[in-house]
Amino acid sequence: MILASPYQQSVAEYWNREKDPVNIRLGDVDGTYHHHYGIGAVDPSVLEGPEETREQRVIAEMHRLETAQATFLIDNLGEVPTSGRVLDAGCGRGGTSFMAHERFGCGVDGVTISESQVAFATEQAERRGVAERVRFHLTNMLDTGFETGAYQAVWNNESTMYVNLDDLFAEHSRLLARGGRYVTITGCYNDTYGLPSRAVSEINARYICSVHARGSYLRSMLAHRLVPISVVDLTAATIPYWELRATSSVATGIEDSFLTAYRDGSFQYLLIAADRV
Repeated sequence: MILASPYQQSVAEYWNREKDPVNIRLGDVDGTYHHHYGIGAVDPSVLEGPEETREQRVIAEMHRLETAQATFLIDNLGEVPTSGRVLDAGCGRGGTSFMAHERFGCGVDGVTISESQVAFATEQAERRGVAERVRFHLTNMLDTGFETGAYQAVWNNESTMYVNLDDLFAEHSRLLARGGRYVTITGCYNDTYGLPSRAVSEINARYICSVHARGSYLRSMLAHRLVPISVVDLTAATIPYWELRATSSVATGIEDSFLTAYRDGSFQYLLIAADRV
């Protein structure tokens, strides 16, 4: 069964309906559609140029920062042979999947429980002429049905907050070949402060998700033969993106919650890479 609970049904319905300009208009810049946030310093010329073209520059700059985030994730996948396979768990409209194929030339499987996302990403693959190598599947990342040990790398790009981590890492561990690499970039709440802050709770409500505690990632990975080799705090690196987004025409109203949570330390943005042993 693709949707195993009423909660998963509600998540699928949310993403089937979603047509947020912050995802669509940014992707229209170059045809790579992301469903995540950005990292890196904002180019000051974006804000200093002519007012009549400011919006266009801001959209392009936000897209550049989001692409930089996906590039950083892919950088941490290690070397993947052209003959290899990688899995994008919670692939959205396919942006990171296409970038991984462009980097490695390998086969890519993207999975999502959203029918509309599968249709959109599949059309993109056909348009790019890579549909034989980059495929998108309507399936649950907790129970893909794919072959055990078939993947050299697996990642979640801001999608772990929709699932139980033990269930997720058990499936990723099954799918990865021995020595394969798992990478996630995710927001997590700082459990040294106790329970999630009000701002984090607002983020959960906005996206119908449940942000996990920072400490739960490492514990759950280790329990499923995924040994962390790198943890990178990207919190400071993502704040400029959110500051720019807050002033843009595609702001959604959640920007203040993210900025508050990042600045007060109750929320962190991490990359975690782990090897399957």
